Amino acid sequence: MVQARQLDPSASPLDYYGYELRRLREAAGLKQAGLGDIIFCTGSLIGQVECTARVPTRDFSERVDAALGTDGYFSRLVGLVLRSVLPTWFQAYAEMEARAAYISAYEAQLVYGLLQTEAYARAVLGVRGKKGLDAKVAARMERQIILDRENPPLSWVVLSEAVLHQEIGGRQVMRNQLAHLLGMQERDWVQVQILPFEAGAHPGLMGSFTILRFDDDPDLVYTEDFVQGHMTANPQALREGHLRYDRLRAAALSVEDSAALIARVMEERYGHQPVPDGRDLA
Repeated sequence: MVQARQLDPSASPLDYYGYELRRLREAAGLKQAGLGDIIFCTGSLIGQVECTARVPTRDFSERVDAALGTDGYFSRLVGLVLRSVLPTWFQAYAEMEARAAYISAYEAQLVYGLLQTEAYARAVLGVRGKKGLDAKVAARMERQIILDRENPPLSWVVLSEAVLHQEIGGRQVMRNQLAHLLGMQERDWVQVQILPFEAGAHPGLMGSFTILRFDDDPDLVYTEDFVQGHMTANPQALREGHLRYDRLRAAALSVEDSAALIARVMEERYGHQPVPDGRDLA
């Protein structure tokens, strides 16, 4: 059992979450192990969340709400907690992303974050080490809930064909990721186009970028370098961003042909898994 410590609920969203979890658990007359039994986890995990040694996930929060009868309290609070896990320089972007009515993204090397599977995200975020990896993955998955809203943003994503061939996390992870992309195309508010190798030189050679549009606020364009991200509403930058994005969409395959290419790469490159004796299985 994790040793209890005094928390300052005003220190951070995570401290507040841990403080409230302990307070409401004790008010319900439950020990850590007792609550763990109810929500199918260990008492140690409850203790780790209560002392901020572990970042809660949305699934954990929903189960706690059901067990303690807290009417979605922790499910609402976990969004703030997970956003606070994001790099400081990224938090402002994540907030604006969640408010956007339209998202236009071009990705040169990776699947766009809102369309990543958990396993793919874990492989990407784990490149620099495993410390805090669970929390980082949970935070990325949390960003994706905007696609499940009643009125989700219209998200149009152009991916370089290189994204399909860059093996991240192994063949099975990639197969599942490409299948996920195909599944996302069934949503009316998500469109994916592939920029084929045959496009040659194109306006996206300078790197990935995202344009956010809002119902009542100025547009924003977001780019990243190897240190941090940059967000601006500068009219000239937006003019350039919109022009580049329109040209990328024009050079990309249609949505239907893009889906066909994704399916073909999924089967031809990741469709067969080797077994120890050297044979392949479909």
